[in-house]
Amino acid sequence: MLLAIDVGNTNTVFALHDGEAFVAEWRMKTDGARTADEYFVWLRQLMDFQNIGVRAVREAIVSSVAPKTVFNLKKLCASYFGCTPLFVGAPDVALPVEVRVDAPDEVGADRIVNTVGAFTRYGGDLIVLDFGTATTFDVVAADGAYEGGVI
Repeated sequence: MLLAIDVGNTNTVFALHDGEAFVAEWRMKTDGARTADEYFVWLRQLMDFQNIGVRAVREAIVSSVAPKTVFNLKKLCASYFGCTPLFVGAPDVALPVEVRVDAPDEVGADRIVNTVGAFTRYGGDLIVLDFGTATTFDVVAADGAYEGGVI
């Protein structure tokens, strides 16, 4: 099972995907001081409640706009799930879409995953609105590329 972690400025969402669909989703307040152990105790209780064993998690992917969370999320995945998470936007992680802006490294991981999700579900030529901590508007080209946006 894939553990997908989406870290926003206000909330962090953990979701489990079984290869076909998301089977569980949980939300907590984003806190850069939270340890890997704290993440695990909280997550394990929720997984147990839904009869999902922690050994079911085989891989992880993280989208984070809160750099202070990265170390402990890496540690969570390594220590408790035995995997190294992929980080959206990291130099060694290939993106499934092209980022067509002057400074592609400055585009937040949240905006990239919104682009991929919207294109996968609806196709291209879209404007994606995200009403998170900040409201963002992003343009997705006909071929799925990220073409820019505003906050």
